[in-house]
Amino acid sequence: MISQPAVWFPTIRTGTGTDIFTERLVSDLKEQGLRAEITWLPLHAEYAPWSTKTPQPPSWANICHINTWLHSSLVPKNLPIIATIHHSIHDPALLQYKGWLRANYHRHWIAENEKRIMQQAREVTAVSDFVARMAKQTLCDVPMNVIYNGVDTKLFHPPTDRKTRTPFRLLYIGSWISRKGVEVLTPIMKQLGNEFELYYTGPRLLPIDEKIQSKNMHNIGRLNGEIAITKSMHNADAFIFPSRSEGFGLVAAEAMACGLPVIATRGSSIPEIINDGENGILCSQDNIQEFAAAARKLAHNSEFYSQISIAARQRIESHFTSDQMVSSYVKAYKKILNII
Repeated sequence: MISQPAVWFPTIRTGTGTDIFTERLVSDLKEQGLRAEITWLPLHAEYAPWSTKTPQPPSWANICHINTWLHSSLVPKNLPIIATIHHSIHDPALLQYKGWLRANYHRHWIAENEKRIMQQAREVTAVSDFVARMAKQTLCDVPMNVIYNGVDTKLFHPPTDRKTRTPFRLLYIGSWISRKGVEVLTPIMKQLGNEFELYYTGPRLLPIDEKIQSKNMHNIGRLNGEIAITKSMHNADAFIFPSRSEGFGLVAAEAMACGLPVIATRGSSIPEIINDGENGILCSQDNIQEFAAAARKLAHNSEFYSQISIAARQRIESHFTSDQMVSSYVKAYKKILNII
């Protein structure tokens, strides 16, 4: 008789947030005394699964937890499957931001695989209500359990003494791609002028032509590790997140846990995290004037800034902690295994 879950994670290493999700979940499960391990697969297994050896489940495992992007040919046949949907890439609104090749890859390769996985899995989870709704509309309508991603609130915490700076310092952490809305950062910063500055994680070869980049923008490159991310958040006054579509928006939640007011796009999953005007500020997609006005309001109204900062931290502590996430997954594992 099975007494507790023992979870195996065959996972493609993508260098994205899904890697971090898996690593954190496995670490947290182990802290709870459960056995959990990752078998990392190469990136080419995503688009050429026949080019890698099919991973074999360890003898101790009694459940398999996968990302819906893992190709069905690499999924074990002798273990119950729980599959998590992390993304909303099939959102029709994103089509204009994809090239022809990427759009067809998502439509004819990833979507078809996700449908097979969702139908095969014993349990399907989504990281937000938005992801669940989009999956039902664009993939297949199967029962789904929403389990929000969780933030390590011990690691991501407010600094001991936060004082706003002059110039007021905005921070952007994320990929430098159109889906993230990065094209609007330069016009926002040009409108804000010298009283504001932006530190952002851009690619090393990002053009620095004055027509493309404002002088009050500073490329800090890729941040390696959670400590570096936390430090950058402690050294900022507010977090700007103009993303056009997010499955969850973990980095925004981490910024909130650090007491950073977040200025973000009103859309996709973001309103599930941020209540506009209470624990952050939401703006219309690509609306440069709204983003700039939100930054000015935070910079020039210290009472409002303080209220948002405190409420942001409280919002994460009450709804989006890693403990809450792990507890929900353990409950799902036990349900699949019929453990009372």
